[in-house]
Amino acid sequence: MTSASFNPRAALLDLLARTSFRLGDFTLSSGAKSDYYIDCRTTTLHAEGGRLTGLAILDLLHEHNLHPVAVGGLTMGADPVVSAVSIASAWQVQQQPDVPLIHGFLVRKAEKAHGTGRRIEGFLEKDAPVLIVDDVCTTGASTITAIEAAREAGMRVIAAVCLVEREEAGGRAALEAACQGAPFLALYTANDVKAAHIRQVSPLGGHNHPIPSVI
Repeated sequence: MTSASFNPRAALLDLLARTSFRLGDFTLSSGAKSDYYIDCRTTTLHAEGGRLTGLAILDLLHEHNLHPVAVGGLTMGADPVVSAVSIASAWQVQQQPDVPLIHGFLVRKAEKAHGTGRRIEGFLEKDAPVLIVDDVCTTGASTITAIEAAREAGMRVIAAVCLVEREEAGGRAALEAACQGAPFLALYTANDVKAAHIRQVSPLGGHNHPIPSVI
């Protein structure tokens, strides 16, 4: 939970609109065509973007009274989101020692053919309440894959969260079905990010920030 004077969700939206939103002609992973593209990784792998991602999701969990012991998602879009939430929870514990840590796990797209052969890396405990995260949800396929893998490993999915939901793809119905009664939450819709981007590039928008380079 963050202080009332600081709104990480608003700050993260501003950064997403500046660094992750592009207008043009794009082909999505689903094969559909789009006149815009949102690459959340340029924000979630940005130093400040990662911090804001973790804080915004922690605030969302507090808002909905959700208490996962771990957060995970399908590699690789979810990877920086998982790390951001887990690290933010560790910082939160420094201020509120009674708040539990939220550990992280990553879901491989296929089981390893060597070593332990695990599909899930990191946290793995039977019956543990966990949160599934993703960066952009279009059809919801990646998020659903992670939900199913977590359940197959014996964990209990209590919610799924994405940073940006592309509503035009109609993935919400499939995601809600996969959640089996657990909530599916989105920090923003793609239209939220698009509107923020247009405000920034408009002469009347008052921002016109240069796009920062991302290493």
